[in-house]
Amino acid sequence: MSRMEPIARPGEADPDRAASEAAEARASLLAHDLRAAVSDVIGGIRLIDQSTLSPEARVQLERIRAAGETLARLMEEGLALFAGEGGRAASHPVNIQLSRFLYDLEMRWSGRAREKGIGFRLTVTPEAPPVICLDRTALDRILTNILANAVKFTDSGAVELVVERTAEGALRFVVSDNGPGFSPTALERLFQYEGRPADAPKPGTGLGMHISKGLTQRLGGRLFVENRAEGGAEVTLELPSRSWAVSAPDVRAELPDLSRVKVLVADDTPTNQAVIGNMLTRMGAEFEVAEDGVEALHWLEREHFDVALIDIEMPRLNGIEVIRAVRAAGRTHANMPIIAVTAYVMRQDRERIYAAGADAMLAKPLPGIEMFGMAIAAALARRDALAGGGAPAGRFGIAEGPAPGPAAAIDRKKFDHLLDIAGPEASRELLERLTADLGRVRENLRAALADDNRTGIRAETHVLIALAGAVGADALQSAAERLNLSAHRPQDDGRAALGAEALEGIGALIDFVAAEAARAGVTA
Repeated sequence: MSRMEPIARPGEADPDRAASEAAEARASLLAHDLRAAVSDVIGGIRLIDQSTLSPEARVQLERIRAAGETLARLMEEGLALFAGEGGRAASHPVNIQLSRFLYDLEMRWSGRAREKGIGFRLTVTPEAPPVICLDRTALDRILTNILANAVKFTDSGAVELVVERTAEGALRFVVSDNGPGFSPTALERLFQYEGRPADAPKPGTGLGMHISKGLTQRLGGRLFVENRAEGGAEVTLELPSRSWAVSAPDVRAELPDLSRVKVLVADDTPTNQAVIGNMLTRMGAEFEVAEDGVEALHWLEREHFDVALIDIEMPRLNGIEVIRAVRAAGRTHANMPIIAVTAYVMRQDRERIYAAGADAMLAKPLPGIEMFGMAIAAALARRDALAGGGAPAGRFGIAEGPAPGPAAAIDRKKFDHLLDIAGPEASRELLERLTADLGRVRENLRAALADDNRTGIRAETHVLIALAGAVGADALQSAAERLNLSAHRPQDDGRAALGAEALEGIGALIDFVAAEAARAGVTA
């Protein structure tokens, strides 16, 4: 007689479900502790003052850092698979700044080579593209396994990695070594699972080349293996241009070049992630996506970013809490520009966001790619100016130097174009609102300047920059940008004079708008 399984009666707990939930809870706690441990390792390495170390020690420290960041990426993928989140674990093409990627690879393997007493050379030909778009983790794993084999089997001489672009546009990574080369048996079984020959001269599992082959096929590329006539082996990873080429930006749009910029995107909405990711990809930026505030902090603990886009409404940890945590921690990302992305644009919301430490805001729904790109470029330019103590740099297309003229100057063509777009009826309402907004900004800015309230000055000049730019008051916009930049510095570098210039420009613009309103039959 077969033993019957107990059946849970209504109201009774399902023992299998309870056991499953308990296992999930333990796994979640384990994942938390693993992330914390890895973040501590990487964060601790970043705090070491490398200027006191010897060149050899610096190389080894960079080797540990690069390996730690790779470990963190693999761990996230493994944890997602373990949790049954296959979609999240699936790899996606992302923009990769090739020079950064290869620097980390060089640090890892030059350190390993020095440890073994052999050389390591990296050669990148001028034709190699600065940015590629593919699955970063897959590319890293392929090259890691190929290089690991090369270093393991080379006892003297050197291992070399050459990165080149072929005449047909394919991207090639060629690894050569001074080892014994592949035996006929090894070549025959090279890509098989556990295909290591029994008489192999070095220990191993035989999985490395099998992994590389599978990942290469996933990327749409090919692997070539051969023994060199002068001795040693050569393994070539070839990726056709269709598998890595970055889409050319729209030539009609004047977009900033973000090909050397790494961005953290923290947003819990897949649609927003896709929209932001598409715009960043078109401008050449490398980026990572965090699905909530906690994951955003984990990314910031593990890797360096040039700028962060933080959604204010996120689960587990909201955007304001993330911004406060980053600013309170200081250290690596103390001066990283943070752009808050939010649908809450009321004055009290703006004040809370700027008080938390945000540098700029983007309102939802997100603007077009031109405005989106310039917001990032402006934040980066302000960071560069703060670091250098000067006016915003021109690297991202932001105006340099002093104001171009009196703050009262108006670009009449731009102003008239704005009214033409609005139409006769809507333009009257537009002028009324503009007058009211400028009056509020003037009053609040005057109060903030009187108290040297830098948070208040940043908030008001942020609004003023947008208002002045919209109506063609380019000189006033420039004055507001310089005052905003000053408000990011703790020292008083002529803030009162900058404030007086901005207030004078606001007054002149209010007078100009009032005259236009009177001409249009509006009582402002």
